[in-house]
Amino acid sequence: MSAAAVTSPDLHEALHRLLAERWTCRQFLPEPVPRDTIEQVLALAQRTPSWCNTQPWHVIVTEGAATDRMRTRLLEHLRTNPGQPDFPFPTQYTGVYQERRRECGKQLYTSLGIERGDHQGTGRQMLRNFELFGAPHVAIITTEADLGVYGAIDCGLYLNSFLLAAQSLGLAAAPQAALAGYSGFLRDHFGLPDSRRVVVGVSFGHPDTAHPANGFRTTRANTDSAVTWHST
Repeated sequence: MSAAAVTSPDLHEALHRLLAERWTCRQFLPEPVPRDTIEQVLALAQRTPSWCNTQPWHVIVTEGAATDRMRTRLLEHLRTNPGQPDFPFPTQYTGVYQERRRECGKQLYTSLGIERGDHQGTGRQMLRNFELFGAPHVAIITTEADLGVYGAIDCGLYLNSFLLAAQSLGLAAAPQAALAGYSGFLRDHFGLPDSRRVVVGVSFGHPDTAHPANGFRTTRANTDSAVTWHST
């Protein structure tokens, strides 16, 4: 089918499917993704728009022994070092934001059989973030410090493109602020210059669809709760 034969409804439906079916994977299979498939994801994500076309993102992608080495060193690091994110984490969650956060957490812990008050169980699951949920690959997305918050916003757009590109190729991914919480470690581990700021990490690979951590899907609020119309 030629590009001219693809109608707007076809494109709308394709985008709708990608957005509706994308989910955060919390357990991966160990098999690596072929390099050419990862390069297809990166090529699609590179089409992301940015302010003045600055394209501030730079992405580190690990594979093979490099993923295992980062995973091992990060787990060792966090045992004795506090997190130091480049961008401040939320100061608190209130109202509907707290409700949505709790709903997501409840779905995850229920799927894993972790009961309320089981601090050991929740702690073990929290550590899975730093084990990359068993993923064979991780992408670390950074921006230039001088570009400030808008460089980070552009990287957020890039992140979404990356996630949808992975979904379109049958891969799964987990965007992780938890990894960005140890930006100093990542800068040191990967030899990043001080001018780079870590925005987010993404574990990715093939999903373990039989694992209970992957057995739920989060909800979305309707547009009425997110949009205010002004007509006059």
